Amino acid sequence: MPQVRLSAVEERVYQAVAALEVRGHVPYPDTIAEETGMSEEELREPLHQLTERGLLHREDSPMAGLDFGPRWCARQPA
Repeated sequence: MPQVRLSAVEERVYQAVAALEVRGHVPYPDTIAEETGMSEEELREPLHQLTERGLLHREDSPMAGLDFGPRWCARQPA
């Protein structure tokens, strides 16, 4: 499988999502922002790019009335 080159910001965001998942935290935008030290606004582009590359995927809240925003989950390479 070829290596995907990430910018420093994309790498930081991906690592934050993966770290949150490992610790059992839900990777909502606000928790990713806290983990990376970035604002939610600054996360939009790297989250979009990582999703386009297939490294993250977005999951919307499965429970009506309890929407805390989308979750971003890391896809582990096969």
